[in-house]
Amino acid sequence: MRRALGQLRSVGIIGAPFSGGQPRDGVELGPDLIRAAGLLDRLRQQGCDVKDYGNLAFEDVSSDEPVGRTKRPRVVGLANQRLADAVRRVKSDGHTCVMLGGDHSLAIGSIHGHAASGSEVSVVWVDAHADINTPLTTTTGNIHGQPMSYLIHELRNKIPVMPNLSWIKPCISARDVVYIGLRDVDAEEHYILKHLGIKVFSMSEVDRLGIGKVMEQTCDHIFSKVKKPIHLSYDIDALDPSVAPATGTPVLGGLTYREGIYITEHICQTDLLSAMDIVEVNPKLGGTEDEVRSTVNAAVDLVLGCFGRVREGSHPADYEMPEP
Repeated sequence: MRRALGQLRSVGIIGAPFSGGQPRDGVELGPDLIRAAGLLDRLRQQGCDVKDYGNLAFEDVSSDEPVGRTKRPRVVGLANQRLADAVRRVKSDGHTCVMLGGDHSLAIGSIHGHAASGSEVSVVWVDAHADINTPLTTTTGNIHGQPMSYLIHELRNKIPVMPNLSWIKPCISARDVVYIGLRDVDAEEHYILKHLGIKVFSMSEVDRLGIGKVMEQTCDHIFSKVKKPIHLSYDIDALDPSVAPATGTPVLGGLTYREGIYITEHICQTDLLSAMDIVEVNPKLGGTEDEVRSTVNAAVDLVLGCFGRVREGSHPADYEMPEP
């Protein structure tokens, strides 16, 4: 599907410099680093109309003791409520929302705000991890490993009452979720994925089928009944650490740069991308400046791929010839 000249993609960018869903400092620096690498200018060069809503400010909580196994529920709940409101505003302004994280616990607010803007959504979750532990199954207690469990209707009765998280209402169905790139999944998460019948393309499937077939089957699955707007939630650790090493939980054997970009190009071609997250870029965990640069540049390229960046060059049908 090609977009004619004059039909600008309208992009609204929100920075969410938040690290409370996991224990490592530095991931809050992601939004400004991704901007500093030229994201906004490069989107405009691709013909996008870009509005930067700036960075959200997040409150700390003086006393945020664990609830059961779950760590920092109060600060994570407040941050995601603020983000959900911000995403809803961006969508009401008519933009495709790009949320720059921050850690992946922010998907709670991003997807919740997207769904609250007026339509059911499909979620394509690209990640080394399933992030579908519940507060009762988590082994680490970190909420960046739990966001999907708060959002899926079928897991509603598995979520205990938690301070500052009770505002969350499940907003997606298991049948509307596709995972791509999984390779480090807890035993309880395996059970949840199987029990709910969620469509999963682990790295084994990517190897077996090839990324082209994976994306064809992804779209066949999420468009099998009704074509809903797509929310793409992209954890930078889906990419192999040789491409994106500056992240909190790297796992060997991930997506190549080319596979990672192809996912975004394919989703762009559906013309149904409505919001995306790019999360878990952590410059403090890069061993060298080159490792940080590689990770940040990969994040920029993933966003650009969602909005029409074409690796083989411009197609003549995309542009009108200037008057002589």
